[in-house]
Amino acid sequence: MEHPDYNSPKALKDFLDANGLAMQKKFGQNFLVNEDARKKLIDNLDINECSVVWEIGPGLGCMTDEILGRDADLTVFEIDKGFAALITSFFDDFEKKGKFRLVLGDVMKTWKGQLEKSSLPQRLFGNLPYNIAASIIADTIENNIRFDKCVFTVQKEVAQRMTAKPGTDDYSSFSVLCQWAYDIKNVVDLGGGNFWPKPNVDSRAVLFIKKENFPCCESPKTFLKMQRSLFLSRRKTVRNNLTQYLKNGDLALKALENAGIDPMKRAEVLQISELLKLSDVLCSMGLGEK
Repeated sequence: MEHPDYNSPKALKDFLDANGLAMQKKFGQNFLVNEDARKKLIDNLDINECSVVWEIGPGLGCMTDEILGRDADLTVFEIDKGFAALITSFFDDFEKKGKFRLVLGDVMKTWKGQLEKSSLPQRLFGNLPYNIAASIIADTIENNIRFDKCVFTVQKEVAQRMTAKPGTDDYSSFSVLCQWAYDIKNVVDLGGGNFWPKPNVDSRAVLFIKKENFPCCESPKTFLKMQRSLFLSRRKTVRNNLTQYLKNGDLALKALENAGIDPMKRAEVLQISELLKLSDVLCSMGLGEK
């Protein structure tokens, strides 16, 4: 089956209508109808015939087509059964050549199983709603999985959190998580008119590059859980939040002293290096996660 014209909202709508399908808001489905923007995103993904790529939420395959056009080995994760059936028929020739495969279902429930069947891909791509972006990035990092490069298109406010610096309003636990594992660059801002259906928010594409010198710590599990706890109540001091995390004020104060962190500061002003040091101090005090 031939895919519809990916540059035409009318063609996409007519195609969906003809096949008895509709966009589902709960999945955050929007198609990028700007061909130049699609090419720019995949240019930044930096792929060739040797690249192994995962794509999350291909929809009707507008980005899939661009990736396969560069002869990469591609696995896509699609939760919508209607779209999954269509995209499989669109790229049947690539599937026969072993260049394309589809994993049906919620990517949060399927990616680990797929990883067990195949080698770790070098690239990850997706046009993602906030909840999926935060979840998949957190889940992979927490499982010690980092891709060489990722390109994500997300709501602009989400992208700002990804790149936010300490002391800014957007700096959060999510900022720490992303920047701990990756160097992040803005690729392009995309207004609502670049998509169909047209969203009410602007989007931004970001490039994640795996850090060559990954900042290690004694216990990633301790670091991740601790830093999330420190950001739970932004108005509270790091001492108060750490006390809540440890359930012991004296131990919290001692840990902060050992880490050289002012207990009256808030987590939003702490550098990642300070958070890593505090995590290691907790481990040295026997307070790490098991």
